[in-house]
Amino acid sequence: MTTTTTESPLISAAELHDALQRQPVLLIDVREPNEYNSAHIPGALLCPLANVGELDPLCSSDTPVVLYCESGRRSRMAYETLASRGFKNLKNLEGGIQRWKQGGYPITGAVSAPISLMRQVQIVAGSLILTGVILGFTINPGFFFLSGLVGAGLVFAGVTGTCALARVLALLPFNRPQVK
Repeated sequence: MTTTTTESPLISAAELHDALQRQPVLLIDVREPNEYNSAHIPGALLCPLANVGELDPLCSSDTPVVLYCESGRRSRMAYETLASRGFKNLKNLEGGIQRWKQGGYPITGAVSAPISLMRQVQIVAGSLILTGVILGFTINPGFFFLSGLVGAGLVFAGVTGTCALARVLALLPFNRPQVK
């Protein structure tokens, strides 16, 4: 009878902290640049999830690669992408940088970084819907069209994974900080 062991793709914040003390680890932050600038693990490289498919496998390196994002969801998708492309010695930080922060481990980042792009989308879309409803009841029922249009845009974004509002907001100067 043969017993096979499957190594977990997850690494806890404590295990990562210990590993960083003992050996070189390639940390890859798969969040967006504004998220990275607000807080990241010291030494982490930025590679947004949309660009992860462009990374080349480190065939000749035994250096562990640890992916992380805000909560671990996006880095799990990045993990699956890279694992299918032949990356070895790959881990996903369980709970993302939120868990890292909860553990009291060091972070680096700008205090004045803008809020996340998805929160900006929620604020703008919610404001447009609320404005359409208020104006529809008080000024002219034609303003309900504005709320319906934004709602249809949110449904389209959810179904296709493409958010036009997020793309427009990402072009704003305060969402394009210089990554150092």
